[in-house]
Amino acid sequence: MDGITDQPFRQIVKEYGRPDVIFTEFTSVEGLCHGATRLLKDFLYTDSQRPIVAQLFGTTPQFFQQAAVVASELGFDGVDINMGCPAKGVTDHGAGAALIQTPELAKKIVQATRQGLWDFHHGQRSRDCPDISEPIWREVEKRHHQLVSTHQDRTEPIPLSIKTRLGYNSIVTEAWISTLLEVQPDLISIHGRILTQGHGGIVHWEEIAKAATLIHQTQTLILGNGDVKTYQEAVAKVNQYGVDGVLIGRAALGNPQVFQPDPTQPASTSIYQIALAHARLYEQTYQTDTKYNFLPMRKHLGWYIREIPQAAQIRAELMTTENSQQVADILKKFALI
Repeated sequence: MDGITDQPFRQIVKEYGRPDVIFTEFTSVEGLCHGATRLLKDFLYTDSQRPIVAQLFGTTPQFFQQAAVVASELGFDGVDINMGCPAKGVTDHGAGAALIQTPELAKKIVQATRQGLWDFHHGQRSRDCPDISEPIWREVEKRHHQLVSTHQDRTEPIPLSIKTRLGYNSIVTEAWISTLLEVQPDLISIHGRILTQGHGGIVHWEEIAKAATLIHQTQTLILGNGDVKTYQEAVAKVNQYGVDGVLIGRAALGNPQVFQPDPTQPASTSIYQIALAHARLYEQTYQTDTKYNFLPMRKHLGWYIREIPQAAQIRAELMTTENSQQVADILKKFALI
Protein backbone atom coordinates (compact mmCIF):
# COMPACT_ATOMS: atom_id res chain seq x y z
CA MET A 1 0.00 0.00 0.00
CA ASP A 2 3.02 2.26 -0.32
CA GLY A 3 2.16 5.35 -2.33
CA ILE A 4 -1.53 4.80 -1.55
CA THR A 5 -2.32 5.14 2.16
CA ASP A 6 -1.27 8.76 2.44
CA GLN A 7 -2.92 11.35 4.68
CA PRO A 8 -5.86 12.18 2.34
CA PHE A 9 -6.62 8.50 1.64
CA ARG A 10 -6.59 7.65 5.34
CA GLN A 11 -8.80 10.61 6.12
CA ILE A 12 -11.37 9.52 3.53
CA VAL A 13 -11.27 5.88 4.68
CA LYS A 14 -11.73 6.89 8.30
CA GLU A 15 -14.61 9.25 7.52
CA TYR A 16 -16.57 6.95 5.23
CA GLY A 17 -15.41 3.50 6.32
CA ARG A 18 -14.58 3.91 10.01
CA PRO A 19 -12.09 1.01 10.37
CA ASP A 20 -11.05 0.13 13.93
CA VAL A 21 -7.38 0.94 13.31
CA ILE A 22 -5.41 2.47 10.47
CA PHE A 23 -1.73 2.35 9.41
CA THR A 24 0.47 4.89 7.66
CA GLU A 25 2.52 4.11 4.59
CA PHE A 26 5.76 2.47 5.58
CA THR A 27 8.66 4.86 6.16
CA SER A 28 12.34 4.08 5.80
CA VAL A 29 14.24 4.32 9.08
CA GLU A 30 17.46 4.71 7.09
CA GLY A 31 15.97 7.65 5.19
CA LEU A 32 14.65 9.22 8.37
CA CYS A 33 18.03 8.92 10.09
CA HIS A 34 19.89 10.20 7.05
CA GLY A 35 17.99 13.48 7.12
CA ALA A 36 15.27 12.93 4.50
CA THR A 37 12.80 15.55 5.72
CA ARG A 38 10.37 14.66 2.92
CA LEU A 39 9.56 11.45 4.80
CA LEU A 40 7.74 13.43 7.48
CA LYS A 41 5.00 13.78 4.86
CA ASP A 42 4.26 10.07 5.50
CA PHE A 43 3.62 10.88 9.16
CA LEU A 44 0.93 13.51 8.59
CA TYR A 45 -2.38 12.59 10.20
CA THR A 46 -5.36 14.08 11.99
CA ASP A 47 -6.87 13.14 15.34
CA SER A 48 -9.95 11.84 13.54
CA GLN A 49 -7.82 8.99 12.15
CA ARG A 50 -7.09 7.54 15.60
CA PRO A 51 -6.12 4.94 16.51
CA ILE A 52 -3.33 5.33 13.95
CA VAL A 53 -0.10 3.33 13.77
CA ALA A 54 3.20 4.52 12.27
CA GLN A 55 4.69 1.85 9.99
CA LEU A 56 8.48 1.55 9.62
CA PHE A 57 10.82 -0.50 7.45
CA GLY A 58 14.58 -0.95 7.14
CA THR A 59 17.47 -3.08 8.38
CA THR A 60 19.36 -0.96 10.93
CA PRO A 61 18.40 -1.62 14.57
CA GLN A 62 19.75 1.67 15.96
CA PHE A 63 17.77 3.58 13.33
CA PHE A 64 14.60 1.74 14.33
CA GLN A 65 15.29 2.75 17.92
CA GLN A 66 15.49 6.42 16.98
CA ALA A 67 12.51 6.23 14.60
CA ALA A 68 10.47 4.79 17.48
CA VAL A 69 11.28 7.89 19.53
CA VAL A 70 10.16 10.07 16.60
CA ALA A 71 6.89 8.15 16.18
CA SER A 72 6.20 8.36 19.90
CA GLU A 73 6.87 12.09 19.97
CA LEU A 74 4.54 12.57 17.00
CA GLY A 75 1.74 11.07 19.08
CA PHE A 76 1.06 7.86 17.17
CA ASP A 77 -0.97 5.16 18.88
CA GLY A 78 1.44 2.39 17.92
CA VAL A 79 4.50 1.47 15.86
CA ASP A 80 4.43 -1.30 13.26
CA ILE A 81 7.54 -2.94 11.77
CA ASN A 82 7.07 -4.07 8.19
CA MET A 83 8.51 -7.55 7.67
CA GLY A 84 6.09 -8.43 4.90
CA CYS A 85 6.60 -6.17 1.88
CA PRO A 86 7.56 -8.25 -1.20
CA ALA A 87 8.65 -5.31 -3.39
CA LYS A 88 12.05 -5.95 -4.99
CA GLY A 89 13.28 -2.44 -4.18
CA VAL A 90 12.72 -3.22 -0.49
CA THR A 91 13.74 -6.88 -0.26
CA ASP A 92 16.92 -6.42 -2.29
CA HIS A 93 18.19 -4.34 0.63
CA GLY A 94 17.24 -7.01 3.16
CA ALA A 95 14.15 -5.19 4.43
CA GLY A 96 10.46 -6.06 4.36
CA ALA A 97 9.79 -9.76 3.91
CA ALA A 98 13.50 -10.40 3.33
CA LEU A 99 13.92 -10.19 7.12
CA ILE A 100 12.30 -13.63 7.29
CA GLN A 101 15.66 -14.93 6.03
CA THR A 102 17.59 -13.10 8.76
CA PRO A 103 15.69 -13.96 11.95
CA GLU A 104 18.41 -12.79 14.34
CA LEU A 105 18.46 -9.36 12.70
CA ALA A 106 14.67 -9.29 12.80
CA LYS A 107 14.73 -9.90 16.55
CA LYS A 108 17.36 -7.20 17.08
CA ILE A 109 15.16 -4.76 15.16
CA VAL A 110 12.15 -5.53 17.35
CA GLN A 111 14.23 -5.19 20.52
CA ALA A 112 15.72 -1.90 19.35
CA THR A 113 12.30 -0.52 18.44
CA ARG A 114 10.95 -1.53 21.84
CA GLN A 115 13.91 0.23 23.46
CA GLY A 116 13.10 3.38 21.49
CA LEU A 117 9.53 3.33 22.77
CA TRP A 118 10.85 3.03 26.33
CA ASP A 119 13.47 5.73 25.69
CA PHE A 120 10.71 8.17 24.84
CA HIS A 121 8.68 7.10 27.87
CA HIS A 122 11.71 7.89 30.03
CA GLY A 123 12.28 11.34 28.61
CA GLN A 124 14.28 10.98 25.40
CA ARG A 125 13.11 13.09 22.45
CA SER A 126 13.96 13.24 18.78
CA ARG A 127 16.41 16.11 19.39
CA ASP A 128 18.39 13.71 21.63
CA CYS A 129 18.76 11.07 18.89
CA PRO A 130 22.23 11.19 17.30
CA ASP A 131 21.04 10.49 13.75
CA ILE A 132 17.92 12.68 13.67
CA SER A 133 18.79 15.94 11.92
CA GLU A 134 17.83 19.33 13.31
CA PRO A 135 15.27 20.10 10.56
CA ILE A 136 13.51 16.83 11.37
CA TRP A 137 13.53 17.11 15.15
CA ARG A 138 12.36 20.71 14.98
CA GLU A 139 9.37 19.71 12.84
CA VAL A 140 8.67 16.76 15.15
CA GLU A 141 8.74 19.07 18.19
CA LYS A 142 6.38 21.49 16.44
CA ARG A 143 3.88 18.73 15.73
CA HIS A 144 4.22 17.36 19.26
CA HIS A 145 3.27 20.71 20.77
CA GLN A 146 0.13 20.71 18.61
CA LEU A 147 -1.08 17.41 20.13
CA VAL A 148 -3.80 17.37 22.73
CA SER A 149 -2.45 16.75 26.22
CA THR A 150 -3.67 13.15 26.42
CA HIS A 151 -1.36 12.23 23.55
CA GLN A 152 1.54 14.33 24.81
CA ASP A 153 1.63 12.68 28.21
CA ARG A 154 0.94 8.97 27.82
CA THR A 155 1.34 6.82 30.91
CA GLU A 156 2.83 3.83 29.03
CA PRO A 157 4.95 3.25 25.91
CA ILE A 158 2.82 2.77 22.81
CA PRO A 159 2.29 -0.79 21.48
CA LEU A 160 4.66 -2.49 19.04
CA SER A 161 3.38 -4.66 16.19
CA ILE A 162 4.88 -6.59 13.27
CA LYS A 163 3.46 -7.10 9.79
CA THR A 164 4.82 -10.20 8.06
CA ARG A 165 4.23 -13.23 5.79
CA LEU A 166 4.34 -17.01 6.07
CA GLY A 167 7.83 -17.33 4.63
CA TYR A 168 10.27 -16.22 1.95
CA ASN A 169 10.30 -18.90 -0.75
CA SER A 170 8.57 -21.58 1.31
CA ILE A 171 6.09 -21.68 4.16
CA VAL A 172 7.85 -21.64 7.55
CA THR A 173 4.94 -20.59 9.74
CA GLU A 174 5.82 -22.34 13.01
CA ALA A 175 9.55 -21.54 12.95
CA TRP A 176 9.13 -17.91 11.91
CA ILE A 177 6.26 -17.03 14.21
CA SER A 178 7.97 -18.78 17.12
CA THR A 179 11.04 -16.62 16.45
CA LEU A 180 8.99 -13.43 16.52
CA LEU A 181 7.23 -14.46 19.71
CA GLU A 182 10.63 -14.64 21.46
CA VAL A 183 10.73 -10.83 21.41
CA GLN A 184 7.11 -10.46 22.59
CA PRO A 185 5.47 -8.04 20.15
CA ASP A 186 2.05 -6.78 21.16
CA LEU A 187 0.54 -7.86 17.85
CA ILE A 188 1.52 -9.77 14.72
CA SER A 189 -0.31 -9.26 11.41
CA ILE A 190 0.16 -12.12 8.95
CA HIS A 191 -0.41 -12.00 5.21
CA GLY A 192 -1.21 -15.54 4.12
CA ARG A 193 1.33 -15.77 1.31
CA ILE A 194 5.10 -16.18 1.05
CA LEU A 195 7.28 -13.42 -0.37
CA THR A 196 7.76 -15.04 -3.77
CA GLN A 197 3.99 -15.09 -4.33
CA GLY A 198 3.75 -11.32 -4.15
CA HIS A 199 0.01 -10.63 -4.17
CA GLY A 200 -0.91 -13.59 -6.39
CA GLY A 201 -1.84 -17.21 -5.88
CA ILE A 202 -3.46 -18.92 -2.94
CA VAL A 203 -3.83 -17.22 0.43
CA HIS A 204 -3.01 -19.92 3.00
CA TRP A 205 -5.50 -19.09 5.72
CA GLU A 206 -4.99 -22.53 7.27
CA GLU A 207 -1.38 -21.47 7.94
CA ILE A 208 -2.63 -18.25 9.53
CA ALA A 209 -4.77 -20.48 11.77
CA LYS A 210 -1.62 -22.41 12.79
CA ALA A 211 0.04 -19.12 13.64
CA ALA A 212 -3.01 -18.10 15.68
CA THR A 213 -2.72 -21.28 17.74
CA LEU A 214 0.92 -20.48 18.53
CA ILE A 215 0.31 -16.82 19.21
CA HIS A 216 -2.65 -17.40 21.50
CA GLN A 217 -0.36 -19.25 23.90
CA THR A 218 1.13 -15.80 24.62
CA GLN A 219 -0.17 -12.29 25.31
CA THR A 220 0.36 -11.28 21.67
CA LEU A 221 -2.62 -10.64 19.37
CA ILE A 222 -2.92 -11.74 15.74
CA LEU A 223 -4.53 -10.16 12.69
CA GLY A 224 -5.01 -12.10 9.45
CA ASN A 225 -4.63 -10.60 6.00
CA GLY A 226 -5.05 -11.65 2.41
CA ASP A 227 -7.73 -11.06 -0.26
CA VAL A 228 -10.52 -10.17 2.19
CA LYS A 229 -13.00 -8.11 0.20
CA THR A 230 -15.94 -7.43 2.55
CA TYR A 231 -16.75 -6.85 6.21
CA GLN A 232 -18.78 -10.06 6.25
CA GLU A 233 -15.84 -12.03 4.88
CA ALA A 234 -13.60 -10.53 7.57
CA VAL A 235 -16.00 -11.66 10.31
CA ALA A 236 -16.11 -15.14 8.78
CA LYS A 237 -12.29 -15.33 8.76
CA VAL A 238 -12.16 -14.38 12.44
CA ASN A 239 -14.64 -17.11 13.32
CA GLN A 240 -13.12 -19.78 11.09
CA TYR A 241 -9.40 -19.24 11.63
CA GLY A 242 -9.18 -17.95 15.19
CA VAL A 243 -7.58 -14.59 14.52
CA ASP A 244 -8.33 -11.54 16.65
CA GLY A 245 -9.13 -9.38 13.64
CA VAL A 246 -8.53 -8.90 9.93
CA LEU A 247 -6.66 -6.30 7.91
CA ILE A 248 -8.19 -5.06 4.66
CA GLY A 249 -5.93 -3.34 2.14
CA ARG A 250 -6.51 -3.52 -1.60
CA ALA A 251 -10.27 -3.98 -1.25
CA ALA A 252 -10.44 -0.44 0.14
CA LEU A 253 -9.06 1.10 -3.07
CA GLY A 254 -11.88 3.14 -4.52
CA ASN A 255 -14.14 1.62 -1.88
CA PRO A 256 -13.56 3.22 1.52
CA GLN A 257 -16.95 1.96 2.72
CA VAL A 258 -15.67 -1.64 2.62
CA PHE A 259 -15.26 -1.47 6.41
CA GLN A 260 -18.98 -0.86 6.91
CA PRO A 261 -20.87 -3.84 8.39
CA ASP A 262 -24.03 -3.33 6.30
CA PRO A 263 -23.31 -2.89 2.57
CA THR A 264 -27.05 -2.87 1.76
CA GLN A 265 -27.67 0.27 3.83
CA PRO A 266 -28.18 3.25 1.49
CA ALA A 267 -25.15 5.53 1.59
CA SER A 268 -25.85 9.18 2.32
CA THR A 269 -22.96 10.08 0.02
CA SER A 270 -22.38 8.39 -3.35
CA ILE A 271 -19.01 6.87 -4.18
CA TYR A 272 -18.52 9.60 -6.81
CA GLN A 273 -19.11 12.34 -4.26
CA ILE A 274 -16.53 10.60 -2.09
CA ALA A 275 -14.12 10.53 -5.04
CA LEU A 276 -14.52 14.28 -5.47
CA ALA A 277 -14.11 14.87 -1.72
CA HIS A 278 -10.91 12.81 -1.89
CA ALA A 279 -9.58 14.87 -4.81
CA ARG A 280 -10.32 18.12 -2.99
CA LEU A 281 -8.69 16.88 0.21
CA TYR A 282 -5.60 15.74 -1.71
CA GLU A 283 -5.33 19.20 -3.23
CA GLN A 284 -5.88 20.93 0.11
CA THR A 285 -3.28 18.76 1.86
CA TYR A 286 -0.41 18.99 -0.60
CA GLN A 287 -0.87 21.96 -2.91
CA THR A 288 1.56 24.14 -0.93
CA ASP A 289 4.38 21.58 -1.37
CA THR A 290 7.14 22.87 -3.64
CA LYS A 291 7.01 19.69 -5.75
CA TYR A 292 3.21 19.35 -5.73
CA ASN A 293 1.38 17.74 -8.60
CA PHE A 294 -2.00 16.07 -8.95
CA LEU A 295 -0.68 12.95 -10.67
CA PRO A 296 -0.70 10.59 -7.62
CA MET A 297 -4.43 11.30 -7.13
CA ARG A 298 -5.35 10.00 -10.57
CA LYS A 299 -4.91 6.32 -9.70
CA HIS A 300 -7.47 6.71 -6.91
CA LEU A 301 -9.94 8.27 -9.34
CA GLY A 302 -9.57 5.25 -11.62
CA TRP A 303 -10.36 2.90 -8.75
CA TYR A 304 -13.48 4.83 -7.79
CA ILE A 305 -15.14 4.36 -11.20
CA ARG A 306 -13.85 0.94 -12.27
CA GLU A 307 -17.14 -0.94 -11.81
CA ILE A 308 -19.47 1.29 -13.85
CA PRO A 309 -20.54 1.46 -17.50
CA GLN A 310 -18.32 3.71 -19.62
CA ALA A 311 -15.56 3.21 -17.04
CA ALA A 312 -12.85 3.13 -19.70
CA GLN A 313 -13.99 6.42 -21.25
CA ILE A 314 -14.44 8.15 -17.89
CA ARG A 315 -11.08 6.86 -16.66
CA ALA A 316 -9.33 8.14 -19.78
CA GLU A 317 -10.63 11.64 -19.04
CA LEU A 318 -9.89 11.47 -15.33
CA MET A 319 -6.30 10.45 -16.07
CA THR A 320 -5.73 13.88 -17.63
CA THR A 321 -6.96 15.93 -14.66
CA GLU A 322 -4.71 18.48 -12.97
CA ASN A 323 -7.02 19.62 -10.17
CA SER A 324 -10.22 18.81 -8.30
CA GLN A 325 -12.33 21.24 -10.35
CA GLN A 326 -11.52 19.27 -13.49
CA VAL A 327 -12.54 16.10 -11.64
CA ALA A 328 -15.85 17.71 -10.69
CA ASP A 329 -16.46 18.79 -14.29
CA ILE A 330 -15.90 15.27 -15.62
CA LEU A 331 -18.10 13.62 -12.97
CA LYS A 332 -20.85 16.12 -13.77
CA LYS A 333 -20.43 15.54 -17.50
CA PHE A 334 -21.20 11.85 -17.03
CA ALA A 335 -24.02 12.62 -14.54
CA LEU A 336 -22.22 10.90 -11.65
CA ILE A 337 -22.70 13.81 -9.26
